[in-house]
Amino acid sequence: METIFTEEMILDDLIKTFHHCFGLNVIETTSIKRGWLNLKWKVTTDAGGFLFKQYNKERYKLYNPEELLLALSQQIRLYDQGLACPKVLTQNENIFLESGNGERFIVMAYCQGKIMSPGKTNIHQIYDLGRATGKMHRLLNDGTLGMNNSPQFNPPSREARLAHWNVVWHECKGIGKPLLLADIEAQIKATEEMNIELLELLQTGWAHRDLWVDNLLFNDNGLSAILDFDRLKYDYPQLDVARAVMSCALDDDLDVSLASAFMEGYSEEREVIEGYLTHSLQLLWYMESTWWINANKDQHSIPPARFAKEMIWLAENQKNMSSLLGNI
Repeated sequence: METIFTEEMILDDLIKTFHHCFGLNVIETTSIKRGWLNLKWKVTTDAGGFLFKQYNKERYKLYNPEELLLALSQQIRLYDQGLACPKVLTQNENIFLESGNGERFIVMAYCQGKIMSPGKTNIHQIYDLGRATGKMHRLLNDGTLGMNNSPQFNPPSREARLAHWNVVWHECKGIGKPLLLADIEAQIKATEEMNIELLELLQTGWAHRDLWVDNLLFNDNGLSAILDFDRLKYDYPQLDVARAVMSCALDDDLDVSLASAFMEGYSEEREVIEGYLTHSLQLLWYMESTWWINANKDQHSIPPARFAKEMIWLAENQKNMSSLLGNI
């Protein structure tokens, strides 16, 4: 019969392995309740603060181990080149540690900072995030990793996307959710109006792919750290730009001054063309809208509800995006 390990048992197991590997004594631990299935703890030692991230055995099956190892190795490289992100501790060049009970985990330096609520960053914080994002993209795409001809997101045709929305619309109508129909109709209209051809002109490259407020730490006047590189893959760097701007600058409406500050910081590290943010937002909407706008939208927990709000705003503002943002 398989042994069921409690969180306390897992933590005790990790602490023993941590002490064996690094010779550090744990003084205090605090559980961090963020993320899905993977367990995290802030660990205080006589040599400072660290973070344990345990990879849940069931969730780990959803990862490609080689891709995850590549992502974490890039976090190490980015940290070594001065990016604001956590330092990953290694033991004999191994990123993943394995406990006595077979738990796979990593150890990182604990980063100080606060997680902001969506849409509540100030102009100094989002400018600094833009600069750090540009630096991250510049380093990730400096040739070290090479190029890949297949980005993670393969945009579907307009016809395929309209067929999808038609199915969702009839599903909502069939189960008696008329209040959701207007949101879906906005997605249909935006899909009809979007210039699909612009997607062929976007530049592919290595990207973080999860750049939203839950994975960012700020101080009062800037960025403290970019967190959670697990989803890093070859895709469209512009998705990071759009995801960060939507997460940090959209409250009830998009704060264009905050969006402009992000792009000002970003353009200090990477060259951008006119309309870069406009096209980034359109790409993000085209990729994510089907994830969050569905017949179960009214049952979303807080993060999916927030993402759905962003997709609705993007759909409703698809046509006037260029006039709203100007040339950024």
